[in-house]
Amino acid sequence: MISFKKILCPIDYSDSSFNVLKYAIEMTIKDSAMLYLLYVDDENVFDYGGLRFDTEHNLDTETVTKMEQKLRKNIPVEMRCRINAEILIRVGVPFEEILKVAQDKEVDLIVMGTHGRTGIAHMFIGSVAEKVIRNAPCPVLCIRNYQS
Repeated sequence: MISFKKILCPIDYSDSSFNVLKYAIEMTIKDSAMLYLLYVDDENVFDYGGLRFDTEHNLDTETVTKMEQKLRKNIPVEMRCRINAEILIRVGVPFEEILKVAQDKEVDLIVMGTHGRTGIAHMFIGSVAEKVIRNAPCPVLCIRNYQS
């Protein structure tokens, strides 16, 4: 049976990503793994594939602390003492930062969501999940957004 020792779960603060977190937590508990929760502040938030508009990204200590607290609050209280989790905050292009962390931390699995966009929305926004799947150094469990 396959077991994972290090699991990476990128979070974008959407409801979809917090649903995915439930899967990551369960897998972490099952395998007694280390869970890395990653938030990437997208430096190219206005990049639609054409012109790039650089914006100033200043993540001061207070902002990072608030982001970490928000991520921790989304781990159910009864699960917090059962898992070993590290919160990572990065600035950059989301798929690139996810891949960097996966490689640097030598993760065994990436658990992430996808919004399931198609057509023009997919063309303009792109798919972080697709880019991660194509380039990841490990397996990727991609969970499509669903309505519960």
